[in-house]
Amino acid sequence: MRALHLLVGLAALTGVVMELVVAVTDGPGLAPTHAERLVRLFSYFTIQSNLLIAGVSFALAGDPRRDGPVFRVLRLDALLCIAVTGIVYNTVLRGLTPLAGAGPVANTLLHGVAPVAAVVVWLLAGPRPRVSSRTVWWSVAYPVAWLVWTFVRGAVTGWYPYPFLDVTELGLAGALVNAALVAVVFLVLAWGVRWADGRLPATDRSPHAR
Repeated sequence: MRALHLLVGLAALTGVVMELVVAVTDGPGLAPTHAERLVRLFSYFTIQSNLLIAGVSFALAGDPRRDGPVFRVLRLDALLCIAVTGIVYNTVLRGLTPLAGAGPVANTLLHGVAPVAAVVVWLLAGPRPRVSSRTVWWSVAYPVAWLVWTFVRGAVTGWYPYPFLDVTELGLAGALVNAALVAVVFLVLAWGVRWADGRLPATDRSPHAR
């Protein structure tokens, strides 16, 4: 189990580091300043979700039975966000908005390897059971905060990380509709994980598992 979690963490972190190295060494690129380029890099949901799954996976590699109310939310968020990253990129964004750096290797790690591996490892190694209805609802807080940040910052700077959220091009109503569609995908996945969590074989039979 430790090795599986470690591999997920390494895949996600390697993709992020590759993009960061290019952003640090390649100047401002399309951004007005170098600092703005770095802020934009870390404003991508892709980057944040990969950092989240990397952190959670490394924690589980250190202790596969790690638990606690906050960690349960982080684990669920990491799984859902990386899954949404893979789904949205490969159905909507592929070929439209590649991250402006490390090319196909980083893109494959961030949008393909890490999402698929994270889901497969959760199916194989859990930890389960861990997901309650309360955990599902708390997991919504992070993506909502990210959307608020994206729209507020976009209104100030005119830059949006993804074309389907670009208020300048789509108008506020169009961007909000697209955000709502992604939110529906997130919630469907969340309740799907909640359902599967109680039906797949348990990976942690200790008393604190549920």
